[in-house]
Amino acid sequence: MNSQLLIKVIIPAYNEADSIGLVIKDIPNVVDEVIVVSNNSTDTTEATATQAGATVLKENRRGYGFACLKGMDYISQQENKPDIVVFLDGDYSDYPEQLTQIVAPIINQDIDFVIGARDKKLREAGSMTGPQVFGNWLATSLMKIMFNSRFTDLGPFRAIKYEKLLALEMEDQTYGWTVEMQLKALKTGYSYKEIPVKYRNRIGVSKVSGTVKGAIFAGVKILTWIFKYGLKK
Repeated sequence: MNSQLLIKVIIPAYNEADSIGLVIKDIPNVVDEVIVVSNNSTDTTEATATQAGATVLKENRRGYGFACLKGMDYISQQENKPDIVVFLDGDYSDYPEQLTQIVAPIINQDIDFVIGARDKKLREAGSMTGPQVFGNWLATSLMKIMFNSRFTDLGPFRAIKYEKLLALEMEDQTYGWTVEMQLKALKTGYSYKEIPVKYRNRIGVSKVSGTVKGAIFAGVKILTWIFKYGLKK
């Protein structure tokens, strides 16, 4: 691992007090800064993250994309910009220690963008709901048909070169953030790779798949982005 490269992690978090400390603790020490964006949390997420050593930002506008954009804005104001930005969920469903595997293709192979693909063989039973599995299959199948994509997952655990991230001009404010990044990377011709990662049952209740409203809204947002870009071809 090239210790000269600056790596920062952005973790959107809404009421993840029971899990956020575990996530931060398991992040490898190759990371320069862990940035937790509290997305209008009402529990002790912020205090727990601060105690665990993270930089804590507040974004009161609810939405995964809003939180990610807040983290990016914070980085943009720093004097020393990172080489790589990693996005990671705060619910402890991902294995933060696999971060070194996620960033390795960028460091060693000059790949622009890496997705941690939640491999079926490595997933804990029940860690992804039926609608999640189907939604991932549908979205990635459509991306394959429309863009000749090799993506198999819309996993939130991902790494990207900072300058490449900026060039994408990300804009989605809610559940479409992950698919927007992948679609724009395809459209722009970025090199990309998937790394199989482990996945476990999250701590607490999912704000997306844990509710019918959240699951439907997320599905609509994802499909809207895919067809929007598909029709632009």
